[in-house]
Amino acid sequence: MIKILIADDQAMVRQGFGALLAAQPDMLVVGDAADGAAAVTQSRELRPDVVLMDVRMPVMDGLEATRRLNQNDGPKVLILTTFDLDDYVYAALRAGASGFLLKDAPAADLINAVRIVAAGEALLAPSVTRRLIAEFAARPLADRPRPAALNALTPRETDVLRLIARGRSNQEIAEDLVVAEQTVKTHIGRILAKLGLRDRAQAVVFAYETGLVTPG
Repeated sequence: MIKILIADDQAMVRQGFGALLAAQPDMLVVGDAADGAAAVTQSRELRPDVVLMDVRMPVMDGLEATRRLNQNDGPKVLILTTFDLDDYVYAALRAGASGFLLKDAPAADLINAVRIVAAGEALLAPSVTRRLIAEFAARPLADRPRPAALNALTPRETDVLRLIARGRSNQEIAEDLVVAEQTVKTHIGRILAKLGLRDRAQAVVFAYETGLVTPG
């Protein structure tokens, strides 16, 4: 079962999402929170697998809550917001979010998003990816130092990381490199371990921040 905590300052949103997700056979809603501080506290007590995190909340916003959960090796965070804005997209991913979804997305997309994030995959909608790339495109290459950690990657692992950053799925990476999909999963696991990253979302940010991948 995927254990879920819902953090949103609107009770109707929490109840609506809660009812939708609780109806799924593989999901269990273990709690809800009306602000970021409560979300952090309840996450430590309830140990959910995924937190649905609103961005704008009182006491502590969703970005700071996500940052604190990430520092303590907490649950995966799926950011939910009505604001499809550049600064929220980048800030959420830098804070450690594993996905970003607009609140007006269809119910099926939300359910699928929870499963994807719980499985350790990144959830970056095309509009989010475009904004993320634009954020890095505006930065001079000199501001993107190549860390020594990249030297630990094999040439094939480096290729896989580049393709992850381009938004390719495991299946697409396997087709591009003419290898089995399971081989791609093995490479990704090694990449995350060597670079100290928790998931694909962090890998995407890392690849652009270090200049391994450039927009275009």
